[in-house]
Amino acid sequence: MNLVTLLYLLASVCFIQALKGLSHPASSRQGNAFGMLGMALAVGTTLALIWSLAQAEQAALGVTRVLAGLVLGGALGTVMAKRVQMTKMPELVAFMHSMVGLAAVAIAIAIVLEPQAFGLGALAGLIPTGNRLELALGTLVGAVTFSGSVVAFGKLSGKYKFRLFQGAPVVFSGQHMLNLLLGILALICVIAFTLNQHYWAFAILIILAFILGVTLIIPIGGADMPVVVSMLNSYSGWAAAGIGFSLNNAMLIIAGSLVGSSGAILSYIMCKAMNRSFFNVLLGGFGASATQDAGAAQQEARPVKAGSAEDAAFMMSNAESVIIVPGYGLAVARAQHALKELTDKLDAQGVQVRYAIHPVAGRMPGHMNVLLAEAEMPYEQVFEMDDINSEFGQTDVVLVLGANDVVNPAAKQDPASPIAGMPILEAYKARTVIVNKRSMAAGYAGLDNELFYMDKTMMVFGDAKKVIEDMLKAL
Repeated sequence: MNLVTLLYLLASVCFIQALKGLSHPASSRQGNAFGMLGMALAVGTTLALIWSLAQAEQAALGVTRVLAGLVLGGALGTVMAKRVQMTKMPELVAFMHSMVGLAAVAIAIAIVLEPQAFGLGALAGLIPTGNRLELALGTLVGAVTFSGSVVAFGKLSGKYKFRLFQGAPVVFSGQHMLNLLLGILALICVIAFTLNQHYWAFAILIILAFILGVTLIIPIGGADMPVVVSMLNSYSGWAAAGIGFSLNNAMLIIAGSLVGSSGAILSYIMCKAMNRSFFNVLLGGFGASATQDAGAAQQEARPVKAGSAEDAAFMMSNAESVIIVPGYGLAVARAQHALKELTDKLDAQGVQVRYAIHPVAGRMPGHMNVLLAEAEMPYEQVFEMDDINSEFGQTDVVLVLGANDVVNPAAKQDPASPIAGMPILEAYKARTVIVNKRSMAAGYAGLDNELFYMDKTMMVFGDAKKVIEDMLKAL
């Protein structure tokens, strides 16, 4: 057992190093390597532990089943990861969170039904009180994670007509009272199961938690989905940690706690970046109203200054400094590699090119960083919002590619705007702004963008990849 503890400790150190490495694009590959090594150590140690604690026949059967699950799950994960497009990455992350939550619920059900198989309930199937509390809480968080992630997957996908899966917040009268009632009933079930091991309380708890996961996520609008993805990531970690206590598995406790705490910290940072209340998002968009997605309906047909890709190329080639703001539209067009060529061309002509990344650009945390890293953009050209905002006022040209809400001046200039107070990339301060969009459609927040109507702004309509390729030809 001392060897098992040591190996689990080494795996934990690897997970910590993985988080450290993933904090910066330059060290992200190393971080991933540490993560894979840690998981290999943890899984290998667990398999060896199963083999050593069981009788020969049972050990062989148990290890065979675990290996079969690993092979099947690993094969499915590999296929999905290889096929997923960059625009679908947030949906894949939401799907994985849902699987972690569902796994926590399934393990908890197995422990409750057969506690002796897990070394619990030696006395007539009676589970110790502490373990019952851990199981109830782990089940509650796991079920909320599963159903909440399913809703988040639907909202991120945007291809389902069912209203719950629409990007706009789903708000109705008495919604918060309903969430409060569900939460109180779930708490009563947790207490009932913890004190008396009532199976009916455990079953009702699962149902209530599944419903609560839906009602917590539906009032959160599409613009806040990056925060939701991060929050669900945190939930999945805490669910795993809760089940780890029941299984007396130190590795699961440590790994789950790392995921849970890091996800919570990231959610807080992103809420701060969006001027959102962390607790409001945590409690399901408390205070959300139907006015938050009404912006699209209020949008007016106003004149804009339109230009061509050739015009944009001429402006950039004659500039001393250019800042590029990537957004979700760039990911949709899969234009990151063409953009890398454009950057190289401008660099060769002596133009200083930098990238400005908003914390919630795209559909998940770090979406734009991953997109640029895939095209092997130089890390020294990529800047976070806080590091580059002061540079916009001295920049000749800002090229906005498929971004909308993260450059909307209404956040700073209109106190009545739903995004008022949200930190933005201050592109409107540049001498010239070039915006590439397919159309004048509103962004994910459903709001019109004053930046598009400024005298200094030129709109270049069209698919981002096609527009960038035309810029390259012009250069």
